Amino acid sequence: SFAPSDSWHRRQTASKPPDSMTPGSPDGRLFIGLMSGTSMDGIDAVLTRSTASGLTLEAHHAHPMDAQLRQDLAALSTGERDHLHALATLDHQVAIAFGDAVQGLLEKADCSADSVSALGSHGQTVRHHPAGPTPYTVQIGDPSVIAERTGIPTVADFRRRDMAAGGEGAPLVPPFHAQQFGSAGKRRAIVNIGGIANATLLSGKQVVAGFDCGPGNTLLDAWVQRHLGLSYDAHGAWSAEHTELPVLRERLLAEPYFTRTGPRSTGPELFNLAWLEQHLKGDEDPGAVQATLVELTAAGIDTSLRTEDSPSEVYVCGGGAWNTDLMRRLHQRLHARSVYLSTTDELGLDCEWVEACAFAWLAQRTVDGLSGNAPTVTGARGERVLGGVYGQLRGIEA
Repeated sequence: SFAPSDSWHRRQTASKPPDSMTPGSPDGRLFIGLMSGTSMDGIDAVLTRSTASGLTLEAHHAHPMDAQLRQDLAALSTGERDHLHALATLDHQVAIAFGDAVQGLLEKADCSADSVSALGSHGQTVRHHPAGPTPYTVQIGDPSVIAERTGIPTVADFRRRDMAAGGEGAPLVPPFHAQQFGSAGKRRAIVNIGGIANATLLSGKQVVAGFDCGPGNTLLDAWVQRHLGLSYDAHGAWSAEHTELPVLRERLLAEPYFTRTGPRSTGPELFNLAWLEQHLKGDEDPGAVQATLVELTAAGIDTSLRTEDSPSEVYVCGGGAWNTDLMRRLHQRLHARSVYLSTTDELGLDCEWVEACAFAWLAQRTVDGLSGNAPTVTGARGERVLGGVYGQLRGIEA
């Protein structure tokens, strides 16, 4: 009796999980992970405990992004404010916001900064350009400022070492997905639906592949903001009221990115409102466009998973797991292929905090001198220790 887990059905009426959780065993080391994705709607901060048996989530905190800061970041990432002063100023402002998120997390967890071994900060991506003769990626949020404001050694700049080794610098989370969600004999996909959707294909605990599928929430959020003045379409209520436009969907899916193979990553540099408008005639009903964009996200994920290593189970994490209409459309597509759909809640980790936990895990890998990338995913020439450490490391014994 194939059916998706009730975990995402319940999200229609369930309240959000509490903002903090009771710390567990005193054994192991504490690491903090910080993540602000392409949606730029806030900063996820998690406190995790690392033991020989794996990572557990001890506490979490959602820190809102100041509206003006979010607007300035969007302008920088799209090139509207493409100058050095804006970049340097926002680098400092984002670091302050990240530091405040850490303080909020520590207060809720009743945890001292001295007890945390290190924190991993992904930073705010404002440009990602992995192709061409001079590939580059830019994440801001000065780690020196974060380390100074929090008193916690900070690991940051995770992407560039992989790119220096010939990789795309993204996605970075597949090795964590393998460690946290892999299971012997299981062919699983872990799909994170943030601003951009990305997928990790697992065979047991081995990473088979990983890639960005295409747009996740970025177009949905931008379109509903333009037409309804909302930051997001809660549970996909607006899109669910409308019927998609199949002709528009096919025009959007003709984008060459959707047929790329091998290591691939993307961002709002490609999938933005300007890109969408190139495919619109101008007389479309806005609600129908929103429904089409939801179908585009579902189609992009489904198409990406149709490989020779196609999974039999798909577990979703990220903000997209709360979009009931998106999950419904994705379920329809996967159900046609007898693929099981649920969220990572079923695997023991709340879908809202997976990416932040990944950067706590990556911080641990860095301070322990262990590699953090997956060359089969990024295309790098080999495994590399990622990022740099800012501040004085504490004792790292287990």
